[in-house]
Parts: sequence; C-alpha cells; structure tokens
Amino acid sequence: MKGLQNKTAIVSGGATLIGQAVAQTLTEYGVNVVIADLNEADGAPAAARLGARFIRTDITVDDDIHALVARTVSETGRLDYLVNVACTYLDNAAETSRADWLKAFDVNVVGSIILMQAARPHLARNKGAIVNFGSISARVAQIGRWVYPVSKAAILQLTRNQAMDLAPDGIRVNAVSPGWTWSNIMVQLTNNDRAKADKVAAPFHLLGREGDAGEVAETVAFLLSDQASFITGTDICVDGGYTAMGPERAEPAIPLLMA
Repeated sequence: MKGLQNKTAIVSGGATLIGQAVAQTLTEYGVNVVIADLNEADGAPAAARLGARFIRTDITVDDDIHALVARTVSETGRLDYLVNVACTYLDNAAETSRADWLKAFDVNVVGSIILMQAARPHLARNKGAIVNFGSISARVAQIGRWVYPVSKAAILQLTRNQAMDLAPDGIRVNAVSPGWTWSNIMVQLTNNDRAKADKVAAPFHLLGREGDAGEVAETVAFLLSDQASFITGTDICVDGGYTAMGPERAEPAIPLLMA
C-alpha cells in the first residue's frame, strides 16, 4: 500500500482478534501502530509480538482518550490514522435498559467521536484518515438484536457526516462493514469451533464461509493508504456477498417448496 510507511495509527479495540489483525497488517506495511484497549492481558502481548505500542485506554473516559493521543504523538512524533474497532455486543433487544443503551452507544459511537476530536489537529496537519467499523448488521433486521445494529447504523451515518465536515482539513473518513468474521464473539459463541462457524455462515454468504480478520484488515489498510486518496464518506462491505444476497440464501429455495 502506498503512503503508509512511517505513519502512525491508533487502533482502538486493538486487543480484539480483529483489532490485532488490523494492527498486524498495518505494522507489516510500515505503520507505527498504537493498540488502545482496556484489555491489557491480550493487548500488551500482541503489541510486543508485533513491534507495536500498547496504551491502556478506556474509550468512554475523556481523560484516557486525550492521554492516549498525547502519548502517541510524544512517542512517535505524529498521528496520521484512527481505526475505530472498539465496540461492545451488549444487547438485550426489546428488554435493553436505558443504562445499557447509553453504555453501548458510549463505547460504540461516542468514544470514537471524542477520539476524533482529540486527534483532529494532528490528522489535519498530516492529511490523515479515519476508518470506522460498521457492520452488515446495520442494514438488516436481526431477531433478538437491537442495540448493536442500531449503533452500527449510527456509525455509518457518522462516517458520512465526519467525511463532509473534515474534508476541508484534508481528512478522509470511511467505514468497513464486515460480514460474519472469525472474531472474539465468534470464538465465544462457538466455543472456538471455526468449522462450526463456517458451516452456519455458509448459507448467508455467497462465498460459503465467514471471513478472516486479516481480510478485513487489508481493506482498512487500503482505505488509509494513498491508493484510496479519492475515497471518502463511503462504506466497504467486506462480507463475502452477504449484503448482495438480500433476503436470499446461498442455497435454492424453490426445491424446498417442491419437496
């Protein structure tokens, strides 16, 4: 990827499997990566393994965010990119309490906004870029899920608004929306059974499987790079054809009606 060498990126939620994949891919392209996460047990070893930095950060605490940006610039000399992976899957659908709605939006949406505010002068100085994480869940109704899809839909609108208002600063803002991806939540739901996850995912994805975190990470790297210099305000679905399928499944329905 062009233009990534010797730049600096903060990856919030970088201790997650997807966050680690983003950090690894960016590091391989020559980016100085800062993993920002509450999860020091996973984040610090990942940073050490990748030659990145780990800064313990609560994305819902303004002081933590400002300290993260200040330390990043102090230690690397610059800040060019934000990748907002941090999120919570807190969701009790129709029974979700006000407190949990507010907590989820604080993590999934507001934290990234405050991080942008703190980083904006540095991103403007370097004509940087932001990649937000949306989701295929933002586009469809899913049984028993309210909070996560709604927050991700908000992220997609936020991406468009940020792209418009930050364009005069030379800052590009885009989003990626992964399909089912081998990630922390999939590990948890399947008891770390990748074959089971792929089997369940197959009918919902044209490519017949779930995605790898590294496939999402490559798209993030592209959107940050100079090769995406004329792309802003958009969302790339890294979803194996999930959204193209709409209400269909990757198996014929007519034979089921005729059986």
